[in-house]
Amino acid sequence: MSQSPVSRRNFMAAAGAVPAAAAASRSPVVQAPVAMSAAAARTPKAPLLIVTQYQFEPHEIREIQAACPETPVTVTICSSREEFLAKVGDAEVVYGTINADGLRAAKKLQWVQTGAAGVESLDRALMTSPVVLTNMARAFAPGITETGMGLLLCLTRGITKYYMPQFYKREMKPVGTVKSDHHTELAGRTMGIVGMGGIGQSIARRAYYGFDMRIVGTDAKPLPRPEYVEILRDPAWFEEMVPQVDVLVSAAPHTPQTDKMFNEKVFRSMKKTAYFLALSRGKLFDDMALVRALKEGWIAGAGLDVFPQEPPPSNHPIFDCTNVSMTAHTSGWSPDRQKRLVSLFADNVRRYANGLPLANVVDKQRGY
Repeated sequence: MSQSPVSRRNFMAAAGAVPAAAAASRSPVVQAPVAMSAAAARTPKAPLLIVTQYQFEPHEIREIQAACPETPVTVTICSSREEFLAKVGDAEVVYGTINADGLRAAKKLQWVQTGAAGVESLDRALMTSPVVLTNMARAFAPGITETGMGLLLCLTRGITKYYMPQFYKREMKPVGTVKSDHHTELAGRTMGIVGMGGIGQSIARRAYYGFDMRIVGTDAKPLPRPEYVEILRDPAWFEEMVPQVDVLVSAAPHTPQTDKMFNEKVFRSMKKTAYFLALSRGKLFDDMALVRALKEGWIAGAGLDVFPQEPPPSNHPIFDCTNVSMTAHTSGWSPDRQKRLVSLFADNVRRYANGLPLANVVDKQRGY
């Protein structure tokens, strides 16, 4: 039987979403099934042009080029949108993003590697095009989950509510008694996670192995259940899960289905002793409902790295809540993050040049 060659674009689209390579993250990932293609149409060792407006450092470019030594790789860094439009016409690959004007100019474009995990803000022209899109899922998870656990500990150990205010007044006195609930422990408590992707799996693993917590969760994809997760079900279980947990974690992508899913009904159904953590996208929760929950004691507290409007205006009532620990959507920042980002892209360039399935292919219809 004859074997007809397939286009690289069709090959990559058929390959599905391969999780980020282990080299791009220190955290283990659950490997998904990969559909392999019989052939790839790209000429072996043909020069490869990558065009971007991201200012890669010289050593980062060398790492990308070294990932596939048999393929001449050129990374063209553009200093303006006009330069990008002028040079993208010969590019097979774009790092960053591209709009409708760029797509019209990019006659040879096959693949876009975005530098973010979320794709909800990308141009609709890209999201509806046949160009393969990959993201940085899992590359930021270590820092995000360390921040998440730090925010949670600030709440459970009374640091935010009781001790930081004293510190600013140059005072330090114990609050409560050795038996009172001013200080609570995580061991033996239940964490419920919505979204068992890179962030969700990372915080689940840390909470289970590091803090002896019981882990349950939901995810829209039919994922295999990690050994450190006791229960993993589809989103239909969400309402039943919420009243059971001591910590509720928002780690899902932002889609029409998840917009403001953490709302008044959800906050009212939580335990009064429970905490809410928002780690993925701010638009997943209703901020005014959360303020009421915090002020009126529906829940014990909230740790927020993201917010619906960033930064929140100075007159926002969230700043009047004493039971909040908060960072400025910076939880994924660190020098190690940058190393993982470049490593993941370099590995994907290697895959592309050698006709292998790409890591982190985005399902554009699902939006993640």
